[in-house]
Amino acid sequence: MTEINTGDTAWVLVSAAMVFIMTPAVALFYGGMVRSKNVLATIMQSMFILGMVSVEFILIGYTMAFGPDLNGLIGDLSKFGLMGVGYNILEGGTIPELAFIAFQCMFAALTPALITGAFAERMKFGGFAILMLLWAIFIYNPMAHWVWGGGFLAQLGALDFAGGLVIHILSGVSGLTICILLGKRRGYGRSAIVPHNVPMTVIGGAFLWFGWFGFNAGSALGANELAANAFVVTQAAAAAGVLGWVIPEWFRNGKPTVIGAVSGCVAGLVAITPAAGYVEVLPSIAIGLIGGGICYSAVAVLKEKLGYDDSLDAFGVHGIGGIWGAVATGLWATTTINPDGANGLFYGETDLFIAQLLSIVVAIVLAVFGSIILFKVVSQFVTIRADEYEEVTGLDLVEHGERGYTTDIFTGAPSFFGEEESSESTIFSSKPAH
Repeated sequence: MTEINTGDTAWVLVSAAMVFIMTPAVALFYGGMVRSKNVLATIMQSMFILGMVSVEFILIGYTMAFGPDLNGLIGDLSKFGLMGVGYNILEGGTIPELAFIAFQCMFAALTPALITGAFAERMKFGGFAILMLLWAIFIYNPMAHWVWGGGFLAQLGALDFAGGLVIHILSGVSGLTICILLGKRRGYGRSAIVPHNVPMTVIGGAFLWFGWFGFNAGSALGANELAANAFVVTQAAAAAGVLGWVIPEWFRNGKPTVIGAVSGCVAGLVAITPAAGYVEVLPSIAIGLIGGGICYSAVAVLKEKLGYDDSLDAFGVHGIGGIWGAVATGLWATTTINPDGANGLFYGETDLFIAQLLSIVVAIVLAVFGSIILFKVVSQFVTIRADEYEEVTGLDLVEHGERGYTTDIFTGAPSFFGEEESSESTIFSSKPAH
């Protein structure tokens, strides 16, 4: 019988704590990019998901994702509520299964939090909570099983070290789908909608970068050479992502922006995530550099041309970056780094590259059609979209009865609605009678 390795266990538990901090980091990252009247509502979405999905994962998510496989589609319910787990050693590993559960719980909580950036500033809290709970159960859990739990994509040979398919493509594409179903924010494309607190976003981005080392290196499930490789390639790709975003932004607009730099680092991190345990250091720089560039193009060009209102660019960064990362894994993966992986296209084999492309299609199809079905079902029972009065007033006051700031952050004057929206704030300053 394999004995528990205390060093491996310590590293996985520390990594779980690092991944935990990523969800509050998303709250700050997104919170700084919305208008001040919606800062608390945006933060609340991530914080509530952290609580709700953690409970869901312990009760049913873990057994659905990692329980004994049923025909390659889902885990059985034998570990409902973590029944029978006890102090078991993780099968094939050197850590307690409970340590693995703690680590995976943080992944499950983070993923729907990423989606919230796509529909920020216009979703009612009740509809949001129900939709995200169902999304976690019926979209995240099956995909996690297909890729990580021995499901059909794992059997196909797909590789996803830390979540390019399961987390980033799924969240980014689902976010795009939901934001299109909701419709655009009031005034989008006609008036300026700008971040209210860029330093808050930078702080959130810094904590994301920090937590991502646990996200990727922790996925080695041990304090070993694979974790060290994942740690280094994560740093290399994130750094290259900053350059990949800021340089074209600088050439295009004449000014490099702080928002661009922090977005570029996240784009690089997203891109390296599926490949972190399979690629060497030099390819990771290319993966991050290209990831930063294509994510910038998606945000600056694609969104403008197609006209969708992905509020905080969840699709442009996580969806596009995740797709690129999954493709890059199929190009640069090598068994020199991970004998349990496979060689990619640049190392003379095609099977992995084909498996990655098929897995990307599966993730996109599940995200699009699953999100549409859940959105339509939930909308039959509760109102999901904030109405005009609620959106103009701000979700902080309307949904939560709180304000992020007691004075206007720009003028120091008393603040009632966050920032004013010209005459629109006067028109809708009192809710019309029905």
